Amino acid sequence: MPDEDLVELKFRIYDGSDIGPFRYSPASTVAMLKERIVSEWPKDKKIIPKAANDIKLINAGKILENSKTVGQCRTPFGELPSGIITMHVVVQPSLAKAKAEKDVDEMPRKHICACSIL
Repeated sequence: MPDEDLVELKFRIYDGSDIGPFRYSPASTVAMLKERIVSEWPKDKKIIPKAANDIKLINAGKILENSKTVGQCRTPFGELPSGIITMHVVVQPSLAKAKAEKDVDEMPRKHICACSIL
C-alpha cells in the first residue's frame, strides 16, 4: 500500500500523555487499534487495561465500534494532508469484572453500635 494512503493516529490517555503516533491502513479495524494500544500501554501508569475490551476509543465525540475500519471512522475535518488524528482512550473494566467486585462489596455486614453517656 502506498505511504500516502496510510492514516497517522496517536492515542491520548487519561493523564494527557500520548501513545504513538502510528501509521495504519484505512482497512485496519478499531479492534486492531485497541490490541496495539494494550501492547504499547506504558507500564508506569496507575490504570492499566488488561485486554482490548477494557478500552473505548473516542474520535470526534463518538465511541468507535470494534467492527468499524479506520477509513470509516475518519471525519472530514480530520483528513488533513499530513495531519495526525488524535483519538482519546478511556479505560473501562469489563462488566463481568465490575459485577464480581460489586458482589463482594454487597456481602452482609454486622452492624455494631456503641454509645457513650457522659
